[in-house]
Amino acid sequence: MEGFWDLCRRFGGDEQGATAIEYGLIAGLIAIAVIGAMVSFGDSLSTMFNRVSSEAGGAMDAAGG
Repeated sequence: MEGFWDLCRRFGGDEQGATAIEYGLIAGLIAIAVIGAMVSFGDSLSTMFNRVSSEAGGAMDAAGG
């Protein structure tokens, strides 16, 4: 049977969990940045997409499509 200290040594030497946690933290920070950008630029992006949509619709109507 494995001793407590052997188990601790083996657990401490395993770095796979640490890598997964690092990737999780990076993904979380990216998500926070994306959400912050959407909140900051949300109104201007909405206005821009509405304008593009109306301009494209007008162009399609003028072209007979």
